[in-house]
Amino acid sequence: MSALVNLIVMLGMLFVVPAGLRLIDPVRLAPIRRTWPLFAVAGSVALWLPRGTAAVALAGIYAVGTLLLAAQAPRRLLRTRSLAPAEFAVLTALVTPSVAGVALVAERAGHELFGFSLPILALTVPHFHFAGFAAALVAGLVCGAARGTGLARFAALSVPAGTLLVLGGYFAGDWAELAGALVLTAGMWAVALLTWRDVRGAERDRGTRTLLGVSAAVLVATMLPALSWAAGEAADLPHPNLTWMAATHGLGNALGFALCSLLAWRRLKETAV
Repeated sequence: MSALVNLIVMLGMLFVVPAGLRLIDPVRLAPIRRTWPLFAVAGSVALWLPRGTAAVALAGIYAVGTLLLAAQAPRRLLRTRSLAPAEFAVLTALVTPSVAGVALVAERAGHELFGFSLPILALTVPHFHFAGFAAALVAGLVCGAARGTGLARFAALSVPAGTLLVLGGYFAGDWAELAGALVLTAGMWAVALLTWRDVRGAERDRGTRTLLGVSAAVLVATMLPALSWAAGEAADLPHPNLTWMAATHGLGNALGFALCSLLAWRRLKETAV
């Protein structure tokens, strides 16, 4: 599981975040996007080193990058003075990688931060790159493309809210985490429906339509193991183990949803210019 999770995290660090920053604001976020590879390479190397001083130092460099990114959220809020659903989703995307950065430092130090086991900390890192950053960003983009319909506003609010509820569930207990998973799943499925019906349906380019279709279909399927795992943890029912979750939910969301979505949205932005 460790090698697979590391590869997923590297995809988030090296491609998903910088690609997402270009979609959010290619001009104002250009400075941090240009320096991001320095942080991402340090974080990527830290994943593969044995736990210890070197791994912690490199993870710390990456954490600094995520905190600099999080600092862009209040700046953007001061400029836009908006907490509209699409904007709330974008602000969430800017902040959540910092959770991954802090978790990575703790895991590489072998420190069970807030009592969480090292495997849970390791899985927190990809979760807040993909559910925290990529999913929130795509929810915001879909909300804008769907012109702020009721379902679009629900998606843009429930994906960030579900992600934050899952984070809160780490502290409050398994039932709270299940509630977060339910909210997040509802939001993700709303994103999938809007992507398929409104965004893909209005697009003529075959390659872009294919990427959007794959991202929507995969999103529906990959949230089922997440629900099963959260329900099993809360109610002590049989459920997939963490290795199976990484190979299905994690890999599917990374490649099928996040990667395909960002590639599709980049093509959409390029054709709109």
